[in-house]
Amino acid sequence: MSINCLHLLHLPNHQHKLRLNFDHFQILRAIGKGSFGKVCIVQKRDTEKMYAMKYMNKQQCIERDEVRNVFRELEILQEIEHVFLVNLWYSFQDEEDMFMVVDLLLGGDLRYHLQQNVQFTEETVKLYICEMALALDYLRSQHIIHRDVKPDNILLDEQGHAHLTDFNIATIIRDGEKATALAGTKPYMAPEIFHSFLNGGTGYSFEVDWWSLGVMAYELLRGWRPYDIHSSNPVESLIQLFSTVSVQYSSVWSKESVALLRKLLTVNPEHRFASLTDVQTSAYLSNVIWDDVCEKKVEPGFVPNKGRLHCDPTFELEEMILESRPLHKKKKRLAKNKSRDNSKDSSQSENDYLQECLEAIQQDFVIFNREK
Repeated sequence: MSINCLHLLHLPNHQHKLRLNFDHFQILRAIGKGSFGKVCIVQKRDTEKMYAMKYMNKQQCIERDEVRNVFRELEILQEIEHVFLVNLWYSFQDEEDMFMVVDLLLGGDLRYHLQQNVQFTEETVKLYICEMALALDYLRSQHIIHRDVKPDNILLDEQGHAHLTDFNIATIIRDGEKATALAGTKPYMAPEIFHSFLNGGTGYSFEVDWWSLGVMAYELLRGWRPYDIHSSNPVESLIQLFSTVSVQYSSVWSKESVALLRKLLTVNPEHRFASLTDVQTSAYLSNVIWDDVCEKKVEPGFVPNKGRLHCDPTFELEEMILESRPLHKKKKRLAKNKSRDNSKDSSQSENDYLQECLEAIQQDFVIFNREK
């Protein structure tokens, strides 16, 4: 059975549209931060629509050698759109930062809810599996391996539907190609990623995302992961772990859910469930009406509390008080920088390399506008 969610979303031609900038948005509040970049809620002034805006300081990206990752993420997000992804709407830049404006999902991420001790039922997790299976199936059709499927990167909307975000380490592979880089978050990374890294193997493909989905589903149901893996574990020990340790499944889980988890957590990728077609054969999902899932007609078992913002409140404090270059003071700061730049000596300085990199970003950054 082939499910196509694309009829729910339309990919418009984004050329020759209004080039947006920071002034087109009103900053409302900070809600999070990633490995690099921060996120705030914004409102577009003309339409009054609400979005999440991720902004990344150019100089920090250069210093951490992360510009390539930002550009790759933008390249991927500008070409995709799906009902169970966090979709990009606009990208633009100024002298200091690169901006990505995406769907605003106010239900919080699944990591946050795990930390709040939410008890996820089998029915709830079943819907997450279905929604993520549709997202991963779409990504495969676009030749994309996400490589970082985990509770932290699954955001809920206000109704409780799941959306995959953070394409910072995603990669594109064409027919017959394999990925080889050691990329991901160790507790969620498939065994073949470690094998490929250590033994110079044949690489890995889309199957790795389905392993991660299995790890995540297990964790949501049980409260801990199927393998005791941490970022500090050496790769050699992990390969041994996968070959010697058996996953323990709870006796209170239905045999159908356990059977599906076993297929997702199969060490050999050739025998793993790793496609929408595969999971649709599962007895656990036999009663699923996939078109209803696609159209968000299936009611989630867990609905985030609408009366609260599901994020760490310290993000707002950090942005307003601790941040040395707060976003809400950007306009004044840029004007001051411009007048300071005009008075600088034009002689060579030790910042030439940095300036060269900043100019390259300014030139190569792709402006994007998905507006209908």
